[in-house]
Amino acid sequence: MSDPSAPRGALAEIVVDLAAIRHNVRVLRELAGVPLIAVVKADGYGHGMVEAARAAREGGADMVAVVTVDEALQLRDAGYVGPLLCWLTLPDVDLVRAIEEGVDLTAYSVAELDTIAAAAEAAGLRARVQIKVDTGLNRGGAPRATWADVFARARAGEREGSWKITGLWSHFACSDQPGHPANDRQEQAFRAAAALAADNDLHPDVLHLANSAAAVLRPSARFGAVRCGIAIYGLDPAPGSTPDIGLVPAMTVRSELAMVKELAPGDAVSYGQRWVADRPTTMGLVPVGYGEGIPRHAFQQGQESGSAEVAVGGKRRPIRGTVCMDQFMVDLDGDPAEVGDEVVLFGAGPGVPTAQDWAAACGTINYEIVTRIGGRMSRTYVDTDAAAEARP
Repeated sequence: MSDPSAPRGALAEIVVDLAAIRHNVRVLRELAGVPLIAVVKADGYGHGMVEAARAAREGGADMVAVVTVDEALQLRDAGYVGPLLCWLTLPDVDLVRAIEEGVDLTAYSVAELDTIAAAAEAAGLRARVQIKVDTGLNRGGAPRATWADVFARARAGEREGSWKITGLWSHFACSDQPGHPANDRQEQAFRAAAALAADNDLHPDVLHLANSAAAVLRPSARFGAVRCGIAIYGLDPAPGSTPDIGLVPAMTVRSELAMVKELAPGDAVSYGQRWVADRPTTMGLVPVGYGEGIPRHAFQQGQESGSAEVAVGGKRRPIRGTVCMDQFMVDLDGDPAEVGDEVVLFGAGPGVPTAQDWAAACGTINYEIVTRIGGRMSRTYVDTDAAAEARP
C-alpha cells in the first residue's frame, strides 16, 4: 500500500515493512518483561506515524506516545483509539479536545496543571495527566526544586476531580553510554521523585524512565513500563553496546540510476569539484539530494572511507562529490550499469548499507538519518508477514 499524500512521479521510494515494526515491539516487550510505550512522534521517526502506531499496537505495545497535541489528535482523527500520551504543550494550545479524546497530557509545572484544570472544567471531563520530572537531562520536566509543589498541586487536582494522575516519568541523557555515571544519578533521582510523590499521597498508575537503550541495557530502570522509540523501527539505540536481540530495520530507501557516464583521470565531480577521479571510472547519478533529507555530509572530502555508500548491482558504491539539492553521484568503478538500475541507499539485507552505516559516515545518529528522509520521495508500506501467509 502507498501513502496517498506522497508526491506523484517520485524519483525515490521509502519502503516500510510493518511486519518488522510488529516484530521489534514483540522482541522488546518480551525482553523488558513490562508494558511497552511505543514512541511514534515526528511522523513515526520518518516511517509514518499512523501506520507505525497501528503496527506497534498489533505487536503488543500497550500505549503509543507523541510529542504534540496536534500529533495526538491526528492519530485520533485517523482512527487510533488506544492509550495515547503526549508530552509537550504551549500555553495557547487548546487542550479541551485532547481531554475529550482521552489523551494523557504531560505537565511539567504548577502553571501547566492550572491550565489543564481549566481545560478539564471547560470539557466537563476528568483529564488524564502524567507528570514529567527532570532528573538530569535539563530539558523538559519539572526541576527538582519544584517537585513538592507540583506533586501537591497534582494531588489537590485529583481530590477536586480535575484529573487522574496516570503516570510519572523522566528521560535519560546518556543511556546509550551504559557506563556513564549520569545513568545512576538519574535513576536515583527518579526513585526519589517517586518516593516524594508517594509522600504527597500521589500514586500514579505507571512509572516509566527507560527509553530504547535503557530498556535493553538497564533492567533496573524498567519500572512499570519502557518507552521505546528508535528500537521499534529496528535500529540500534546504543551502537557498540547493544547486544544482538534480533531487531529488524523497518525502512528501506531505494531509487534508480538516472544517468551513467564515464570519467577520465582528472575529471572532477559536483559543486566545488571536491572529488577528482584518479583513474578511469564510471559514475552513476542518483536523483535525490538534500531536498529529500540526504545529508550533505554523506560525502567527506579527503575521507573517502568515511563517505556514505549505496548498493548498486549487488555491490556497495561510495558517494563521490558534494551532495546536491536534487541528486548525488556514486562511483561504479567501471562496472557495467544502465539507467533504471536499482539503487538501495540503506535498509536491511546482505550487501545493503544500514541507516547506522550512513550515520557513522555522516557523523550523526541513526535517528536523524531515518527521521529527516522524505521530501519528494514516496512512501510505500509492505507487510512481509501477510505476504508470507499468502504464498501457497
